[in-house]
Amino acid sequence: MHTIDRKISPAFKTVEKIEMIKASEVRLNNKIPVYSINAGSQELIRIEFLFSAGMYQQEVPLQATTVNAMIEEGTSKLNASQIADMVDYYGAFLETGVSQDSASVVLYTLNKHLNATLPVLEQIIKNSVFPQQELDTHIRNKKQKFHVNNQKVAILARKRFTELLFGEKHPYGINVKETDFDAVNREMLNNFYSKYYRANSCKIILAGKVNDDVFTLLNNHFGGNDWVAQNDLGRKKIEIFSDSQHQHLVHKHDALQSAIRIGKIMFNKTHPDFQKFQFLNTVFGGYFGSRLMSNIREDKGYTYGIGSGLVSLKNSGYFFISTEVGVDVCKNAIDEIYFEMNRLREELVPQEELELVKNYLLGTFLRSVDGPFSMADRFKGIMEYDLDYDYFDKYIETIKGVSATELRDLANVYFDKNSMIELVVGKK
Repeated sequence: MHTIDRKISPAFKTVEKIEMIKASEVRLNNKIPVYSINAGSQELIRIEFLFSAGMYQQEVPLQATTVNAMIEEGTSKLNASQIADMVDYYGAFLETGVSQDSASVVLYTLNKHLNATLPVLEQIIKNSVFPQQELDTHIRNKKQKFHVNNQKVAILARKRFTELLFGEKHPYGINVKETDFDAVNREMLNNFYSKYYRANSCKIILAGKVNDDVFTLLNNHFGGNDWVAQNDLGRKKIEIFSDSQHQHLVHKHDALQSAIRIGKIMFNKTHPDFQKFQFLNTVFGGYFGSRLMSNIREDKGYTYGIGSGLVSLKNSGYFFISTEVGVDVCKNAIDEIYFEMNRLREELVPQEELELVKNYLLGTFLRSVDGPFSMADRFKGIMEYDLDYDYFDKYIETIKGVSATELRDLANVYFDKNSMIELVVGKK
């Protein structure tokens, strides 16, 4: 028997190619696309209903988020308690979520209980009624949370920053005001729900143990024309109006910390520079060993954490830098942020750092496709942008092949201080 020498570290191997189980597509009788990833060892399945019902589609603030949050609070046949009891009885789990561009209703269940849990999901998706008592409780709780959050500089900065980037009337930039809570009513919720939570605004993603019985049950409950909308679901692309002023301060006289947000309108993952910029962002502020963390946290001690990111949206995208620092070092922290930007514009990233970030990104990607649910999440990330699986092949090639010169060139295009919107909430 071969004995392993524990004194010798295992050989290091680079990732050459990542094999992913690709989603297969079928259609229900009413043309709803169903994408499935059949994988995993447990008799467990996740069924995600994805609707074009995000904040971009809403006509007034709180419409999309309230509908999604209230969707399991009562139907024409079941009240909230009955829904919760039936789901719990079968060891299942319901999850809802809403983003700028879409909304989801997700069921996790054992395959053997799908016949019992799917009718509950059908009730929620097709027959929610938004009971007044539950709505009143929801709004009361949300309003209280709103008041608490409005005392936090980080929350205020996040809200104001999107307004500055997109414009206060753009769906990506509009923020909730206290008066918006009082304007919420069942009619506005039903209008949104009846328009967007419909078959022709829906995609279904399956992950786990997927077999023919699953498709048959889905078709029986969701393949009919009884929930196809008869109206136009589209919404035209809305123009972005970024603020022309580059520096902004929201003064809070009692602030002990200042929240800093710096960034600009960029692009989404369909842009040819997206993947290389992701690499550049990782070097700059995208992981714990980044330039921003090493300088502003580890060296200067100005903050507990600082990071940057590139957000991809269906109709846009933006770059941001985010941190909270003591009010006495706010200006110094901002100066150091721009200092690190300029370093990337002027100097080549050393080879050792380049290899470190390459290995980090490849390892992160490997972990992100471990298991059927993770692979389904990755697939959703390309499906929403009409991209194919070759996007991931190109991503691996980009990580392995990007050069220090390319990163410097990219930094000179996008890391221009004069193109950035700078916001401080607190004291500067």
